[in-house]
Amino acid sequence: MEMAHTDPIADMLTRIRNALKARETVVKVAASKLKMEVARILKEEGYIKDYQIITQEGNKKDLVIELKYGPNRERIINGLRRVSKPGLRIYAGKHEIPILLGGMGTVIVSTSRGVMTGKEARRLGVGGEIICFVW
Repeated sequence: MEMAHTDPIADMLTRIRNALKARETVVKVAASKLKMEVARILKEEGYIKDYQIITQEGNKKDLVIELKYGPNRERIINGLRRVSKPGLRIYAGKHEIPILLGGMGTVIVSTSRGVMTGKEARRLGVGGEIICFVW
């Protein structure tokens, strides 16, 4: 029996991190809307090859993430950090959204207009909860 995850996003990021260390090509996590949105951004920003939803028996859905490596099997993702946690939510106004590594990294923000990159949120002039940093 699996333990209930108090922070499914942190779990997802950890699984990706571990898979990258082990040079795995695929990561499987239980699907949720937020995880799918995070995966969508990771794909749009070029951090992962692809992702898909697979429905298991009993209507459980899994999010399968296909990891991406460079030509010499070097990691594309060098770091993933959970920022806002269930015990300590971190919010930022439109002017407070951090710029990661001078724009080299990606900030994933959950806003009233959906999940987006920090760049997009600044452009649209919305703030929100800072989900994680990817670089």
